Amino acid sequence: MDFSRIIERHAQFAPARCAVHCAGEDVSYSELWRRIAAATASLHGMGVRPGDRIAYLGLNDPAVLVLLFALARLGAILLPLNFRLAPVEHEAILRHAGATLLLADPVHAVQAAQLAAAVGRAAAPLASLARGGTLPDGAVCGDDDLPLLLVYTSGTTGKPKGALHTQAGLIWNCVMSTHAHDFSPADHVLTALPLFHVGGLCIQTLPALHAGATVTLHARFEPGAWLRDVQARRPSISLLVPATLKAVLEHPEFMRTDLGSLKLLNAGSSVIPQSMIAAVHARGVPLCQVYGATETGPVSIYLRREDAFAKAGAAGKAALHVEVRLVDSAGGVVAHGEVGEILVRGKNVMREYWNDPANPAFRDGWFHSGDLAFQDEDGFYNVVGRSKDMIISGGENIYPAELENVLADVPQVLEAAVIGRPDARWGEVAVAVIVARPGSALDAAAVLRMFEGRLARFKHPRQVVFVDALPKTALGKVQKDMLKGQVLGAPSSRA
Repeated sequence: MDFSRIIERHAQFAPARCAVHCAGEDVSYSELWRRIAAATASLHGMGVRPGDRIAYLGLNDPAVLVLLFALARLGAILLPLNFRLAPVEHEAILRHAGATLLLADPVHAVQAAQLAAAVGRAAAPLASLARGGTLPDGAVCGDDDLPLLLVYTSGTTGKPKGALHTQAGLIWNCVMSTHAHDFSPADHVLTALPLFHVGGLCIQTLPALHAGATVTLHARFEPGAWLRDVQARRPSISLLVPATLKAVLEHPEFMRTDLGSLKLLNAGSSVIPQSMIAAVHARGVPLCQVYGATETGPVSIYLRREDAFAKAGAAGKAALHVEVRLVDSAGGVVAHGEVGEILVRGKNVMREYWNDPANPAFRDGWFHSGDLAFQDEDGFYNVVGRSKDMIISGGENIYPAELENVLADVPQVLEAAVIGRPDARWGEVAVAVIVARPGSALDAAAVLRMFEGRLARFKHPRQVVFVDALPKTALGKVQKDMLKGQVLGAPSSRA
């Protein structure tokens, strides 16, 4: 049986229940299954066969979910493209993945046609999935063991890599998410993060459908629209990342919006500043966390609702069917309370990197995340940053997230990141890169004073650089390699 069976079963159990709401339209489970059946026939008619990689370029749309489930039936693979990438980056991914067909929404139709021509592949509108047709016997050959999703990493560590996930892996990820969120058919998820990333697709959206719940889908994130639908449509659960959470918290309607329907708000992608957590908790909403990576499905560690207030800031505990290790640079398991790299192994972890099965980041079933964490006395994992971002100054470890947490509390700072700079005396020192809020009179000396009495002096930045914007991935993660190239050696004061 294939992954689409979850929709088929809910269409039998509760045919009239709303599966997806988008742009004013309710799509019931029975209608969603009808669209999946039509799309299966359409795709087969376009020549899609088992193992083919079918790319999609566009905004969030219920048809993307239809496409995924239809490809599961055919034993083919969805390749969602980040619409924010440059054409040359799209071309590289399409070539590397060997995509056979590129589907696009109307907004990206011209770009998709140009991309398809550049790589010698066919392009078609997403709307063509609705054509239907005759499906020959034997065409439906999907199975849990077959790959279904090929997602390329966000590229914070260099050249993007394709994480290949099986249908079974997605199902197990749904199981883990169900425990993380206590999902039931009564739940209602508001999805505004992009479906081209496992965060938007796999943390809540697919698990909600697996549970028979309802998903309200936004084409793209906009803080005002998110707040309006929290009040108007009364979702019980939603997911944000630090960049989108910040936009919501700073929106003029945040304090006036009724958040009472939310049994929890989840966050992930990177370390969440304590000030943001406190702002959500002040409204009576538990801010939970999900830790994972594109390669891990991503649900690997999570903070459940009952622990959200007492363990604010913690990533949580290992998921039900996931093993987690913290290891030192030699691969040995670190002592309790010490910082080590997070290794993850589980049924929802990817099968392999596409065309790169020997990649050292994934060996013996363990994914080496590059993220650093420690376990507290109660067994909760606390993420402190990435190993490659850690600054070693005079033999002492400095975790940029600590400094960034201080800067997140400063009203004059719109956003900030901390990087390491080579230093002849100390080996490395911290550099604070600041985007000042428009109209503020912030200067380097004022930034440095913020750390007095907050952190040990060896952790304080030795340089402050002001920039207009920070380079980021689609989910708002700062691309620190790119940032270092832009600012190291820059003057400390504003131009």
